[in-house]
Amino acid sequence: MVEKMDGSSCMELALEGERLCKAGDCRAGVAFFEAAIQAGTDDLKTLTAIYSQLGNAYFYLGEYIKAMQYHKHDLTLARTMQDKMGEAKASGNLGNTMKVLGRYDESLLCCKRHLSVSRELGDKVGEGRALYNLANVYHSKGKHLGRSGNQDPGHFPDAVKECLQKAVEYYNENLQLMVELGDRSAQGRACGNLGNTHYLLGNFTLAISYHQQRLKIAKEFGDKAAERRAHSNLGNAHVFLGQFETAAEHYKRTLVLAQDLGDRAMEAQACYSLGNTYTLLWDYATAIEYHMRHMRIAQELCDTVGEGRACWSLGNAHTAVGNNDKALYYAQRHLHISQEIGDMTGLETARMNLSELRRSMGRPAADAAELSDAALQPAHRTRRPSMDNMDLLKMTPDAKRALQGDWDADKQLNSSQTSNDESYMDGDDFFEQLTRFQSKRMDDQRCSLTVGGGANGGSSSGSTPDPVKDDLIDLIAGMQSRRMDEQRADLPAGELELPGFSGSKDFIQRLSVASDADGLPDDQFFDMLIRCQGSRLDDQRSVLPELAVPHPPSAPTVPDEDFFSLILRLQSERIEDQRSTLPPSKTLND
Repeated sequence: MVEKMDGSSCMELALEGERLCKAGDCRAGVAFFEAAIQAGTDDLKTLTAIYSQLGNAYFYLGEYIKAMQYHKHDLTLARTMQDKMGEAKASGNLGNTMKVLGRYDESLLCCKRHLSVSRELGDKVGEGRALYNLANVYHSKGKHLGRSGNQDPGHFPDAVKECLQKAVEYYNENLQLMVELGDRSAQGRACGNLGNTHYLLGNFTLAISYHQQRLKIAKEFGDKAAERRAHSNLGNAHVFLGQFETAAEHYKRTLVLAQDLGDRAMEAQACYSLGNTYTLLWDYATAIEYHMRHMRIAQELCDTVGEGRACWSLGNAHTAVGNNDKALYYAQRHLHISQEIGDMTGLETARMNLSELRRSMGRPAADAAELSDAALQPAHRTRRPSMDNMDLLKMTPDAKRALQGDWDADKQLNSSQTSNDESYMDGDDFFEQLTRFQSKRMDDQRCSLTVGGGANGGSSSGSTPDPVKDDLIDLIAGMQSRRMDEQRADLPAGELELPGFSGSKDFIQRLSVASDADGLPDDQFFDMLIRCQGSRLDDQRSVLPELAVPHPPSAPTVPDEDFFSLILRLQSERIEDQRSTLPPSKTLND
């Protein structure tokens, strides 16, 4: 079988890698693509297709540095070949990757190049994608800058607002073009993102208008996931307008759709939003019911952060109706969970609540009875799984984005963010769009591909290799482990770096000289990309100010950036109004 591997051509390996990636096995697909580069080819069109698909696959796997490197190789080769369409696509892919890495300014440079070349070619579809990507980058940059404080939507610093306004401009251009092209699905995405951006700008009425349009289009396509997101975002906007009854109706639709989709995490998020909304409506019995549902699902999914949020909310509700014993229990649980997960905001809030409760009950700062969970623990409460069995890293948004996307988090009742309707082009949505964008079979997208004859003879570009046995996989893994810079170390300095190119060095030198002599446009842009290739991931991420309020680990049963401070402020105002009029003996049972 090793001999059979030795005779496999670069094209055969690349086609198998493409097949595996389309089948969802990107890790195995990457091994074959890397093996194809090891095998080498003198066909530059084959090589650029491999670079592009390797970049896409690494992005899907969350290995963004490698994705950036291969998209940079693709861009280098496309510019050298003066392939304008290839340059546009590579620039767009590189821009999306840099956005995820937090390199927003460089991402904007790439996306603007994508837009410029697409317009130069009269490529309306490419122009639409470039506009959409530019809007996403500005949207992401604005949200990133806004995380350094606790401002509510509409109250961000000018720098944040400027980014969000630019996002609105590009989303509007994208929407107009999609109307012109008759692309109804893309219109829905643009409307959803316009709604999200106007929400952050504090334009809640306008946000509602766009989310209603998004909801209508989602129903046209029978897209229940998009319909659920639209209802969730509509609920968020109505909360900020003080229209709590309307918000509750949208969250109820969110809950039903989440149940239809079998999505337990989204079901819990809807319960969380409903519980908080009914608290704002002073309907504490209903609020407690929804918060208990949220807590049970959080425990089922081992979501300690979500359980802590539920305990905090339940404590507030029980305080409002004068059931101080249960309020004290849930405040203690919230305190303990906040300590376990390092949630400094939750810890401060829990301590404040405990202090107020102890004072109102005439208790000392702490006593033995308060510190015993068993003394006040509800009889039906499911035992919380041990923290030893939890892996919070698997719950973080970074891990989920690599497979989900993104920007696709529903931010129910969110003080500073809302869910991006169609994600940040990361995860599955990003990969699916790139597949539509570039994933015609390589013989279609690079029409002059030729298959080099190997020991087993040539293979047509449409054929599928036989299944690979274990020894072939082992050989590929061994080949993959060698660093590409070691394999190409003999290239003289200053020449183009083209991993996998098996042609003559004289040819590479001619390409390099031609690249310089032709005076290809935007050399500053190209130089910047070369510099960024070797940067470390930690250097690429902007560091938030030390005084910024720390965020706890995100979890699946609460919105990724839920509006903890806003709910606290609204609920505390209403709870204080209610405390003096509630009968002391009135209690509610879970």
